[in-house]
Amino acid sequence: MSRRLLAHLAHVELLTPRLEESVNFFKQTMGLFETARQSNSVYLRCWGDHYHSSLILAQSDKPAMGHAAWRTLGPEELDEAVARVENAGTKGQWVGQSLGHGRAYRFKGPGGHAIELFWDVERFEAAPGQKSTYPDRPQKLSANGCAPRQLDHVTVATANVRQVGNWFRDVLGFRFMATTYFGDDPRDIVFGVVTTNEKSHDLGLGIDLSGVPGRIHHLAFWVDTQEDLLRTADYLVESGVAIEYGPGKHGIGEQSYLYFREPGGLRIEVNTGGYRNYIPDWEPVNWHVSQGSNTMYRNIGMPDSMMEAFPPAHGPVMPDVDLHPLVPGGANPWKKHG
Repeated sequence: MSRRLLAHLAHVELLTPRLEESVNFFKQTMGLFETARQSNSVYLRCWGDHYHSSLILAQSDKPAMGHAAWRTLGPEELDEAVARVENAGTKGQWVGQSLGHGRAYRFKGPGGHAIELFWDVERFEAAPGQKSTYPDRPQKLSANGCAPRQLDHVTVATANVRQVGNWFRDVLGFRFMATTYFGDDPRDIVFGVVTTNEKSHDLGLGIDLSGVPGRIHHLAFWVDTQEDLLRTADYLVESGVAIEYGPGKHGIGEQSYLYFREPGGLRIEVNTGGYRNYIPDWEPVNWHVSQGSNTMYRNIGMPDSMMEAFPPAHGPVMPDVDLHPLVPGGANPWKKHG
């Protein structure tokens, strides 16, 4: 088991073909705060994010992920993480000080995704009128828009879920928490979750049959309570934003979920709940889809649009999946999943 090197997912860069519309959506509808602009990039954060920014929006011709960045546990852990990546056969490059953090090491992960690791960071400092009465909060509680407290996780698409999950476990010290399979063969893994901390995941891995590397499925933000998530659903509907999937509850991770799209086309999730797991030698649990790994109550089908990842590709993200519990007569009481 590799020792822990990373603390948490710190920020994600999303590429959008409609930059100003995406920025307005994240500021007005999502309720994030703009902290800076640089060239064709806009930096934003949630009210509970402690750093300069947790989301970067950049202009591009297609919706996609630019990079995902994890902060290490310290400067020595950054150097060790880089050494492990390079010893595993991947050669990245050091990037000098960037807006919001110090030097970083950027490389392509085993699924073709751009990953960034750094330690030195610029902490957010609220203006006097925005300081919270809670001394450990970076700023006052916000009720602007959906008002997520913080960035939660990113889920990417990859051709081999188990192989990529094992790489993050063995090289960077993630814990491999759970997988999902369908059909009769437990080796037919279509989804997995790995984590750097006590959450079920800060990185999700979904199967991708498109042949296009480095795609993203969704970016997730956290709200404190189930009531906040349901308020978010109401707010989106009242704002004219179509809900793609949910509200519902995942079996894996046990989070409540809500999915929708931002103007550039990228999928966004708001979630809450879930378990906390501190077991250092945890062995991943392998769920069958019929057990409700995706939708625990098994009363709603996942729409076909949820098969899409970004940038768009002709091939599907994953195979067509049916929930098929063994019931008398072989009938399927659940809606088609996928």
